[in-house]
Amino acid sequence: MTVASETRPEILARADHPVSRKKFDPNVVKVLYRLHRSGHKAYVVGGGVRDLMLGRRPKDWDIGTDARPERVRRLFRNSRIIGRRFRLVHIFFKDEIIEVATFRRDPEPGDQAGGSAEILITDDNVFGSEREDAFRRDFTVNAMFYNVADFTVIDHVGGLEDLERRLIRTIGDPDVRFREDPVRMMRACEMAGRLEFGIDQATQEAIHRQREEIAKASPARLTEELVQLLRCGQAAGALHWMMELGLLEALLPEAYAMVAAGERGLGDFGRVLPVIDQLVEAGREPSDTALLAALLLPSVVLRRHDVEGLDQRPVRRGALLEIVREMLEPFLARFALSRQRREGVVQAILGYHRMLEDGWTAARRVGYARRPQFDDTLALLEIASLATGEGKERLELWRRARAARDQPHPAKKRPRRRRRRRRRRKTD
Repeated sequence: MTVASETRPEILARADHPVSRKKFDPNVVKVLYRLHRSGHKAYVVGGGVRDLMLGRRPKDWDIGTDARPERVRRLFRNSRIIGRRFRLVHIFFKDEIIEVATFRRDPEPGDQAGGSAEILITDDNVFGSEREDAFRRDFTVNAMFYNVADFTVIDHVGGLEDLERRLIRTIGDPDVRFREDPVRMMRACEMAGRLEFGIDQATQEAIHRQREEIAKASPARLTEELVQLLRCGQAAGALHWMMELGLLEALLPEAYAMVAAGERGLGDFGRVLPVIDQLVEAGREPSDTALLAALLLPSVVLRRHDVEGLDQRPVRRGALLEIVREMLEPFLARFALSRQRREGVVQAILGYHRMLEDGWTAARRVGYARRPQFDDTLALLEIASLATGEGKERLELWRRARAARDQPHPAKKRPRRRRRRRRRRKTD
């Protein structure tokens, strides 16, 4: 991307913005000042500045600097350099990690693994200036800097204006930005949903044009972004944007089953995402396994309904396992889930169906509650029950089983051993 050198950044003095160091994590302040006192630029960058400008508390803190990774590593003994595609430094504190990245610029096409014809970024270790770093970022509202040296907010790309307009807009040509990194399309929808922002018209049109590029993204990054989306507290809004722009069909067609199940009278699974948002808002975040299982459950419910309609009888457990694996296989092939997480999702969905079966005694429920996957299965049952309004009585019974499982066992008193009386020896 060409950076217009003649344009000057917009700089807000301390009196003109709401960002205060009092709102910073203390460890972030320590890192910023050590870099600054060592003669380097030290900025809070990206989403942290955006959230502070909106009056929100950042979930993550990222620091940008002109110091190279090796220099940062020497300044902080409690750190290590990580990454190959994008080398940065993790600084370790007692209960958190602060991430420090050196300013980058966009690499030339010939620097990529695929040569000059490949636009997908495969190597992002070309260091650059502060301004070049701002222009290589994804969206304008994510490209503002807070400078600890003079407490100013620096905007090279029009992020302050878009923040005022509550608008998500790419920096530069949106088609190029999404081909460079297709995951940015997911991120645009997630940010629009979470912040309740709109998406710039040109950015929307580019997502629709480039939606099939999402298949080129790393499965591991897709998984990470999907879980983050489900945990953002506005997953329903984010997936609505993905559906509107055609990205959902390319990335997550399984989500359409949530709507289809309701249309066929199998329960209002369309409320699964709003329920997840409510749980996140209440601080009761389900595990990654339960979140992914909730997303995939409606497709299994639909398939089971079709099979039972053809056979005119309930499916057996072995057949149900085949249905679950059949419906999950395309998703598992698209996303990078560990073997443990794959099996966890499968077992949670199987367990959900088992919990709805008749014939459970209280004792058997408690025994089942001791299984390793039980808590994820119970979370899935709760999400489905809150979404559809069905199965509340069974949910309460299983909650009681969990409570009984968690009760400490009373210590058993050992029977008192009677001491054997020693027989007196007869004396002559």
